[in-house]
Amino acid sequence: MPASGYELQDYKAIMYRTHTCGALRAEHIGQEVTICGWVDRIRNQGGLVFVNLRDRYGITQTAFAPEAGEDLLELARGLKMEYVVQVTGKVCARPVGQANPDMATGEIEVRPTQMTLLNKCNQPPVYPSIPELPSEDVRLQYRYLDLRRTAMQDALMLRHRMIKTLRDYTDAHGFIEVETPMLGRSTPEGARDYLVPSRVHPGKYYALPQSPQLYKQLLMIAGYDRYVQLARCFRDEDLRADRQPEFTQLDIEMSFVEMEDILTFMDGMIADLAKKILGLDLQLPLSRMDYDEAMERYGSDKPDLRFGMEIIDLTEFAKTVDFQVFRGPAEAGNRVRAIVVPQCADKYSRKAIDELTTYVKEDFKAKGLVWFKVENGDIASPTAKKFTDEEHKKILEITGAKDGDMILVVADTFDITCAALDGLRRRLAKELKLYDPKSMSFSWIVSFPMFEWNEEDNKWDAKHHPFTMPQPAELDLLDTAPEKVHAVAYDLVINGFEAGGGTVRIHDTNLQAKIFKLLNIDDQTAHERFGFLLDALKFGAPPHAGIALGVDRLVMLFGGYDNIRDVIAFPKTARATDLMTGAPGVVDDKQLDELSIQNTRKEEN
Repeated sequence: MPASGYELQDYKAIMYRTHTCGALRAEHIGQEVTICGWVDRIRNQGGLVFVNLRDRYGITQTAFAPEAGEDLLELARGLKMEYVVQVTGKVCARPVGQANPDMATGEIEVRPTQMTLLNKCNQPPVYPSIPELPSEDVRLQYRYLDLRRTAMQDALMLRHRMIKTLRDYTDAHGFIEVETPMLGRSTPEGARDYLVPSRVHPGKYYALPQSPQLYKQLLMIAGYDRYVQLARCFRDEDLRADRQPEFTQLDIEMSFVEMEDILTFMDGMIADLAKKILGLDLQLPLSRMDYDEAMERYGSDKPDLRFGMEIIDLTEFAKTVDFQVFRGPAEAGNRVRAIVVPQCADKYSRKAIDELTTYVKEDFKAKGLVWFKVENGDIASPTAKKFTDEEHKKILEITGAKDGDMILVVADTFDITCAALDGLRRRLAKELKLYDPKSMSFSWIVSFPMFEWNEEDNKWDAKHHPFTMPQPAELDLLDTAPEKVHAVAYDLVINGFEAGGGTVRIHDTNLQAKIFKLLNIDDQTAHERFGFLLDALKFGAPPHAGIALGVDRLVMLFGGYDNIRDVIAFPKTARATDLMTGAPGVVDDKQLDELSIQNTRKEEN
């Protein structure tokens, strides 16, 4: 919540106000004060005109009475919502029975003796004091009005408090904050870079940082063993509700540490944040789960653990039945997997289940969805007759489903069954309210695969980044079975979202060269992209590791927001545009000529 306000009387030069609109209380009764703010509400009751003034600290009621004079009353009657005014008057107790316990300033009102209209306001497209909101596009176009709303102020104050808490914690543990460059070299290893043309060096480009990854490793080599930064990062990628083209991350790097040191430190920091922001006492250490286990049990490397509905494997059973929808994929080396949705058989009609089938087909490319409802100790569905009575019992035995439950089965590749069942699991849990939306679940997913196969380019890609340390016990597999190698990598998962992630880094030049070779990065390419880091690794690089937390997403999760744009002051739309300023916009030919850029844009209707 925003601060309640403060007194300004200690300032030597008082130009506009002595108090904010959230500061006045009963102890101020009898004092002469001056407050400023926006007109939040007007009530004209003939002889009395009540005007509520609002700033980011709160709301104060002003009561214009006849004894103040007709001129002042007439001025008050002419006010409109969102006018900016200055009021000077005496703080008075509200009449008996008229106190408002829902307002921090509800015991008092200001009886004005003077009012100055500081500025008028056109009819605003967004009214901060009206609960009904216009479309998000209108809110983003007039963001400066949307930011006057209490809900937006609460979000930005929460963000401020969380960032301060994180900074205080790292400072107390010996970290120093170091700023790294915004203009760097393009190293295209992840999302597309945002490029900045150089006027001084025609035809060459800077890249805005996707993260300070290389710089923070250089800081470790430089001897700054505990680095932290609130870093601005940029990625030119497709957007969604929890992603923005420019974002903030809490970047952390430490020397002479292993994964256990990082996780232990982060456990303490997250526990401190949860306690100070949410009043939660987290049990430490936070739970941990291997990547492979998470994919088997939940179909996701960022599982939402606020509810059960774990994935159940039916593949071996599927090999024994005549039902080819099950048996065919199972014998072909694919998987048959299911979830049991508790006590919902009577809540999903055939039409609703058909919608779920369309959902897994269109969103996750699954071939279909088989369903069973459990009634009177047996299964019922259009496909139930494809199984014998004994097979019915076996399905119930394996799944543990009970009367009133519904079983949903997907038979496909492992990746598709994971994606489809994870999607179903999240969607149905929300629809059926299987968890408290205000609850919080924190966990670590560890031991990710080191590589993932790129079908399009027919090569291995790094699952995280090419500087990630492989599991020491699996180093021999790099030459024989790279698909079996796991990385010393770890993600923090909160309520089914990846809130942050990190790795132990490679500090040995020979191992780094081997990883580059596996990733099909030749010596020349490696030198062009990362030569400065490779050179630095030869000058006494210590063992080091790090992690980055997505600040925007963290605030979204702690505040219970559904959209990351609600916790960013000036966000972009899903198409990476700024509706308020019109960015991105065209520039004139002179600017392009100075940057040695040929103008090839097409005129748009």
